[in-house]
Amino acid sequence: MPEHYSSIGEAVGVAMQHNIRLAHRSAAPGSDKPLQVRHLPSASADPYSVRRMISRLHEDATPDQVAGIIAEVNGALVGALPEVTELVASAADWTRARLDFDDPSHNPTFETWTRLAAAYGMLQDVREQLEVAKDGVAACPAERTDPRHHRMVNVLRSRELLDAVLGAEVAPAPSAAQNFGSDRQRAARASSPHAATSPSTGSPPAPAAPPPAPRPVGRPR
Repeated sequence: MPEHYSSIGEAVGVAMQHNIRLAHRSAAPGSDKPLQVRHLPSASADPYSVRRMISRLHEDATPDQVAGIIAEVNGALVGALPEVTELVASAADWTRARLDFDDPSHNPTFETWTRLAAAYGMLQDVREQLEVAKDGVAACPAERTDPRHHRMVNVLRSRELLDAVLGAEVAPAPSAAQNFGSDRQRAARASSPHAATSPSTGSPPAPAAPPPAPRPVGRPR
């Protein structure tokens, strides 16, 4: 199985370290661990991934679509937020198994457990807030209001999807009968090395007009 990296920056850093080791031969030949980079799929590859839901949550989405996305991310069984909540809870339980109260004046492990427990409680509160906000989103007007009202509240989103940063094809808004096979084909075309050189489907450009023929020079009289 390939080794997964949390970001492209981390993978690039590992690749640079690998090249430095090869240049300096700090280790015996053949002892380097094979370099394996995490594959980051397009946002359209998994319709229920968080990246895909973010790409679907655009300003022209209907209130029901946005409420449905919040319900997906907050779903009790397979929602991303409950999974993150359980992950933090598992980290807190892992720390709990390493608590030692023999020295009451020095217990950094307990401080770590306290932080994880606090994060777990915050995530629980977020889940409750989203459950209430879902109904409010569904009741929002479908049409956007005058932009002068938007300036009264700050924008919260602070980062773009990797697809948008790298200039990959943006996934379209889903319809009621979405064809996920077409999404896979679209993602394959966007990631193809020949995508930039594919011919356009439009009409070919008109040929340039030939330059005018030079006028003959007459004999002087």
